[in-house]
Amino acid sequence: MSMNDPITLEIIQNSLQAASDEMFAAMRKTAMSSIIYEVLDMGTGITDAVGRIASSGAGIPAFIGVLDKSVQFILKKHGDNIRPGDVFITNDPWHGGVTHLNDLVLAMPVFADGKIIAWTANIAHNSDVGGMAPGSLSGEATEIFQEGLRLPAVKIVREGETDQAVMDIITTNSRMPDFLKGDVWAAIAAVRVGARRLEGLAAKYGTATFLVAMDHFMDFGEKAARAELAKLPHGTFELSEEQDDGRVYNVKVTISADEFLVDLRDNPDQDTGPTNACRDGTMICAQMVFKSLTDPDTPANDGSFRPLKVLTREGSIFDAREGSAIGFYFETEVRVYDLIWRCLAPHIPERLPAGHFSSICGTFIGGIHPDTGRQYTIVEPQIGGWGAWDGRDGNPCIFSGFHGETYNTPAEISEARNGLFVDRMALNTAPGGEGKYNGGRGLVLEYRIRTKNGFLTAGYTRSKIKPWPLEGGKEGSGNFVEVVKADGGQETYSFVSGLDLTTDDVIRVITSSGAGYGDPKDRDPEAVHRDIKNGLISPERAKEVHGLAL
Repeated sequence: MSMNDPITLEIIQNSLQAASDEMFAAMRKTAMSSIIYEVLDMGTGITDAVGRIASSGAGIPAFIGVLDKSVQFILKKHGDNIRPGDVFITNDPWHGGVTHLNDLVLAMPVFADGKIIAWTANIAHNSDVGGMAPGSLSGEATEIFQEGLRLPAVKIVREGETDQAVMDIITTNSRMPDFLKGDVWAAIAAVRVGARRLEGLAAKYGTATFLVAMDHFMDFGEKAARAELAKLPHGTFELSEEQDDGRVYNVKVTISADEFLVDLRDNPDQDTGPTNACRDGTMICAQMVFKSLTDPDTPANDGSFRPLKVLTREGSIFDAREGSAIGFYFETEVRVYDLIWRCLAPHIPERLPAGHFSSICGTFIGGIHPDTGRQYTIVEPQIGGWGAWDGRDGNPCIFSGFHGETYNTPAEISEARNGLFVDRMALNTAPGGEGKYNGGRGLVLEYRIRTKNGFLTAGYTRSKIKPWPLEGGKEGSGNFVEVVKADGGQETYSFVSGLDLTTDDVIRVITSSGAGYGDPKDRDPEAVHRDIKNGLISPERAKEVHGLAL
């Protein structure tokens, strides 16, 4: 059997994908926190010996894009001090972590014939890693030191033996140490499962053939990307967009036969608060759009992104300097992702629909559980509406494209694990998103607090500047959160930090519909009547926007 036999190489590549998926399943089944085992706020992947992504597992696209960057930092830092059985942990954006301190990355080298042949890695959001606020996220943070424990790519397992000092430091800094410890062990189990599978593959087919297979598929990924790149409209496309806070973000995309260049240098300086992104995170946003436009149906690998180039300016909101607060990085990164998307959508409508709710809508609710007396913290992204296409309505109530195939937490889990009740979970039927093809509906979710000492922290964008339509459709309805106090008072927020809550206060999460496509007056009357029948639009609104006679 030749090491270049195409059937063997394909079998190895499929086996890498299966190993990534098995890592994902192992972590899902053993994690302690619902943000991991229910929402699936995690990702797994395999890199080659030098940290190039070789196989992307299941999970959040923006997370999988972190893993190669984490491994490359570990290799740079530790050099020759990497042994069989080691497991490394990092969470710091300037030390291979990329995102924010809640997201722990674990990576393990895979050895064969005495040398590293690959790495297995995973990432997941953990409920509390210390810092100034429960849940480790605060809109008031001005530097990363306030956001939790920084882990700068250190060993947590040394040659198969747990470094108990590192584990103790991690858990002692958390308000929820049992959950954090359980989630870290789930991550360790996952990388070990993957490593065993890869060791078996190398033993079965030979180390040389295993390495050839990874290089072969990366080259295939590059060829597939370049073939699709050639089909895209070539030229320079620019967009400036006002944000909810009044700042203006700018992007310039230049597409040619051999390069996809994203220029984000002309953007505001970094924030004094926690909404900064690091350069690696900004790169991932461009990678996600590029993959969607070129070869969205196959697993990503290093070759998939070789034609992509991203320019940023150090010290800007998209390339913040070390030490900056970064807890709400996700709302800035989803803005980058949507900025590139919006810039190109009018030119590539067959691949890019109208704007979706385009926010993580991070919602953090906590306090002391009234039944157990222990700290609880809900960490929840929210689902919302997607924009319409030419010929198709948008999808209702799924996660943003940035967040991938993740799931909302069932009401039963929220009530069982946390100090609150779920009073309502329904489609948001507020006006917005109408067109010849309508945007999908967002969510209305109501939490009622059971404890006297609760809190709410939330960070939503696309609240003032709403999802953008195409071809004469209507914009979406906007994301926000309402707090209805037990005494009758009511306030509306898009960003709020550490808001005090008490018994019977209600948190009403409202996510946006996606934007519409085409003139609403051109919508099929039968479709409008179905919308009325299903309670998606009132007869009066149908008359107003669709011109339907009542």
